[in-house]
Amino acid sequence: MALLALNRLISIRRERRRRRNKARSKRFPLGLSALHLSEGGSITKSVRRKYSPCQQDDDSQGGKMMTNSGVTLPEDIWSYILSLMPMRDAARAACLSRAILRSWRCHPNLTFNEDALGLNDNACETDFTSKVDHILKNHSGIGVKRFKLSVHCKLDNCDYVDSWLQFAITPGIEEITVMLSGNKPQFNFPCSLFSDKIAYSIRCLELGNCAFHPTIELGPLRNLKRLHLSCVRISGDELACLLSNSFVLEQLELKYCKKIVSLKMPCVLQQLNCLNVLECKRVQVIESKAPNLSSFSFSGNKVKLSLVESSQVKNLYMCSSNIICYARSDLPSIVPNVETLAVASHCEMVDTPMLPTKLLYLKHLTISLFAWTFSRAYDYFSLVSFFDASPLLEVFVLDIYQESMEHESIFESSSHLRQMPEYHHEHLKSVTISGFCSAKSLVELTCHIVENTTSLERLELDTTHGNARCSEDSSDECFPVSQGVLTESPRAVLAIRGYIEGKIPTNVKLNVLEPCSRCHAGGG
Repeated sequence: MALLALNRLISIRRERRRRRNKARSKRFPLGLSALHLSEGGSITKSVRRKYSPCQQDDDSQGGKMMTNSGVTLPEDIWSYILSLMPMRDAARAACLSRAILRSWRCHPNLTFNEDALGLNDNACETDFTSKVDHILKNHSGIGVKRFKLSVHCKLDNCDYVDSWLQFAITPGIEEITVMLSGNKPQFNFPCSLFSDKIAYSIRCLELGNCAFHPTIELGPLRNLKRLHLSCVRISGDELACLLSNSFVLEQLELKYCKKIVSLKMPCVLQQLNCLNVLECKRVQVIESKAPNLSSFSFSGNKVKLSLVESSQVKNLYMCSSNIICYARSDLPSIVPNVETLAVASHCEMVDTPMLPTKLLYLKHLTISLFAWTFSRAYDYFSLVSFFDASPLLEVFVLDIYQESMEHESIFESSSHLRQMPEYHHEHLKSVTISGFCSAKSLVELTCHIVENTTSLERLELDTTHGNARCSEDSSDECFPVSQGVLTESPRAVLAIRGYIEGKIPTNVKLNVLEPCSRCHAGGG
């Protein structure tokens, strides 16, 4: 709707350009300020405005505003239309009439990044700060709902950020995003700005590369639903203080927060449903008493995990060393109701054991193995343990990343293929193995799936590590493939043709992906 209204205004403006320009000199007093976009995309001020920011113009009557093109709409409709537009588009629309200009000066969404300001990647601090200052000077400061600041250039003077926040953080603001570069000294986010009215209205807070030290004096953030902290200096106690006063929090994400050692979700977080803890290297304990937590993601060093009181967890992602064995041995008791599980290991020292514990509700399983860091050849066949533990499993994805094939090849082994005919899988429908190679244990795993899964509908064996292909994304060339993959891929295809293809039932669709012959001709 916003774009349609804007296009209509532009077309009317073009059709009546001569008449509008002639009338404009009579209708606009000399002191009126208008915003226009320069060729470089920056927003500039042409003349100083003598009107109050939200005062009604002469061409507005009965709460309605008329553009120079004769389009009459209620004032709140103009404000709503502009609120749906990105800041640069709203500024363009403000050029059409002073009626829209007034609504622009109360634009609720202020987004400052290199793209919105028309800056290139080489922009310096002065380029960025001068444009932000200029825009804020032309804004009334009234009605700001969303303030988003993303600075990629280094700021030597963080006083700018302080002044911008003081301007924008006013009662009624709902979203605050401050993402800075690695400034030193680090910017200290001013908690003092959170008055009772501001703390009540905030729904989303995202901070990056700064210090944040909330205390008990901050008071409750009664409507805070989303909290994202990235590279933020905050202690576990300070975070606990904040969480204990965030009663309706739904999403919490912590990335590279190096001061947190112990992370505990209190039971007052009744609405928390998503928790992401990524690369917080010093975290040793994660405990959740949030009863409705349904999605949990973790990457980093091994931690003591307690989600016993968060039995509703349905989606779980974990990336760590030896995480595959941990997922099989410990997760059935920690997340008994998990339905979607993704685990990624960059150092798996132990094969997956056969255990009596079950993942009774697991339907989607993704396992990623970064094999180039392994000090031993992982036994892929041991993953059968997950099939045995997951009677309702429907989708299985195995991603293998390795520069060269270090496992025993099916062509070099004199022993028979291992089998487990006593294990049958009645719900497994789709299997994808990316990075398929001629490793004997991987061929054994694939044969086991084919021979013991009556419900199987689709089997995809990708020998290219899942790299994008020119035929898939319309690019000129495929994504680069390592020489090790190009060397191993023909052997993997031979293993498929010789040991797997003949065992596949006719009702199962087999898809074998090889390196593109056009982009990688002669690579093997």
